[in-house]
Amino acid sequence: MTTRTTNILRQATQPEGMDFNGTWQVYSEENLEEFLKAIGAPEIAAKMCKLLIVIEQNGKDFTHIIKTAVCTTVHSFTIGKETETTAVDGKKMKCTFREEDGKLIAETDKFTSVREIQGDNMVETVAAGSVTFISRSKRV
Repeated sequence: MTTRTTNILRQATQPEGMDFNGTWQVYSEENLEEFLKAIGAPEIAAKMCKLLIVIEQNGKDFTHIIKTAVCTTVHSFTIGKETETTAVDGKKMKCTFREEDGKLIAETDKFTSVREIQGDNMVETVAAGSVTFISRSKRV
């Protein structure tokens, strides 16, 4: 299958403007420790956050894999449906994902995450109260 054919097929199955498929290497994190304190995560979580993210997207269904030096976690979800997920500290929480203007938005009772593609980068902005954490990744 050619790249052109693959891209046409991918476009047909993705919500418009959303192509998060791929492997992403985090290269920049802003305000991580303050954010983890705001959501009540243990300090050790900051050491686990140098990570690789793998996103498999098929239309509104996603598999989100986070790989750290310590562990690998896998979350599957569907846009528009509430799902149970595991936080960095191992606690279970309810989360609802939605798509808005090409952005993937996740909402929990502790924080709101907005993930978007900006050129070759994926930028995630997570707000918990007055604390904001920003993570930048490159597709690898």
